[in-house]
Amino acid sequence: MGWYVLYTKPRSEIKVADSLAEANFEVYCPTIKEVRQWSDRKKKVEVPLFSSYLFIKIKNSERAKVFNYPGVIKYLFWLGKPAIARDEEIEVIKNWLEKDTYDHFTIESISPGDRVKIKSGPFQNKEGIVQDIGAKRMRLILKEMGLTVNVKLKEIA
Repeated sequence: MGWYVLYTKPRSEIKVADSLAEANFEVYCPTIKEVRQWSDRKKKVEVPLFSSYLFIKIKNSERAKVFNYPGVIKYLFWLGKPAIARDEEIEVIKNWLEKDTYDHFTIESISPGDRVKIKSGPFQNKEGIVQDIGAKRMRLILKEMGLTVNVKLKEIA
């Protein structure tokens, strides 16, 4: 039994995950903390890592039950079949989010389209393609895992 990928209404991922968890479904909605700025203040808020997506571990025969919960739109499909994430992939995401620190890294003239091999951390030995580089973030495409990962770049003191 793998993790199915559910597509939800925008900005309702956490609410949907909470309501499904209350109904005793095994649900995972990976979140990160970001600083958001309003005109009068800054605040740390918890936002989903994948906008409009969450993972649910459910038997194939029970998949239709999730549509009874507000905010659930559909399952994500890949090549005509429901997209399923393996337990190992979910564990990699969990480990990566828990270990939000980096021992050492350097960036040497990387540009979009370059292939990079990750040398340490939960994505160790995975190869990614640089999609975008900003001042504080880099987006990598990990084709082997079917993921796009946003990496927050931190200054090393």
